[in-house]
Amino acid sequence: MNSRILSYILALIFFASGGAKLLSLPFEVEAFARWGYSIEFMYFTGAIELVGALGLLLPRLSSFTSLCLGGLMLGAIGTHLAHNEWLMFSVASAIAVAAFWRGWSGRDEIRQLITTLRCK
Repeated sequence: MNSRILSYILALIFFASGGAKLLSLPFEVEAFARWGYSIEFMYFTGAIELVGALGLLLPRLSSFTSLCLGGLMLGAIGTHLAHNEWLMFSVASAIAVAAFWRGWSGRDEIRQLITTLRCK
C-alpha cells in the first residue's frame, strides 16, 4: 500500500477517535470510566490523537508521527488486553501495526528530520 494513502487512512482513524474523546461522546466517557481512567486523561488522549492526525497529513512529519502514534496504540492494546476486550484489542493491534509499518517505511524520512533538527 502506498505510504501516502496509509497516512491518510491513519489520519482519518485518529481524527475520528480523538474527536470522539474531545466531544465527550457517551461511549468514550463510559469506556474511560470502565477502565478506571480520568476524564482528563480521555481529553489528553483525544488531543494527542488529533495532533497526530494533523501530523500524519504533513509529508515531512508523517513517518515520525506514525511511529509516535504506534507507541500510543501500545497503551490502547494494553488496556483492551487487561479488560478482556478482544475485538477492540484486535482493532487496536491492527492500527498499531499499520502505524509502525508506516513509520518503518519512512525511516529515511525520520533520519533526515532528526538530522535537520540537530543542525539547527
